[in-house]
Amino acid sequence: MKKSLIGAVVGMLVLSACGSPSNTAADVTFAQGMVPHHEQALDMAKLVPSRSSDDKVRDLAQRIEKAQGPEITQLNEWLAQWGAKQDHAGHDAAGMMGHDDMAALEKAGGAEFDRLWLTMMIKHHEGAVEMARTELAQGQDEKAKKLAQAIVDGQQQEITEMKGLLG
Repeated sequence: MKKSLIGAVVGMLVLSACGSPSNTAADVTFAQGMVPHHEQALDMAKLVPSRSSDDKVRDLAQRIEKAQGPEITQLNEWLAQWGAKQDHAGHDAAGMMGHDDMAALEKAGGAEFDRLWLTMMIKHHEGAVEMARTELAQGQDEKAKKLAQAIVDGQQQEITEMKGLLG
């Protein structure tokens, strides 16, 4: 009788452990890549108030800052919990702007800035969506996958909005 009770308890512990998978290398890669990716989006958004001539672009930039700032905090918290370091590998991630792109954006103003910013941010968002879809396909951490789905949904909507603003 005692052996069957012990076996049942051990079995329940094994099953409960299987029911809550921990993070995987894909989850860590997602967080490590998305932090610098979001940081660059914030850098781009901070250029808007002093350079844009379009209230809709200004509004979009504010929304991007409000969404991605807290996501960076969350991603960094996960990396700390997982014992993973931020290696800034994301600087080569899909959709990242190079130094020349950022320099051109910093020099532009008015309608030229708006066109450049929208074009670059569409590319940037497409890269984030690609990274988030990889997390959805390969990741195991449910919170990370939930964030990845929110990134796909939110940034796809913003891509549509930006394409509309470009006309």
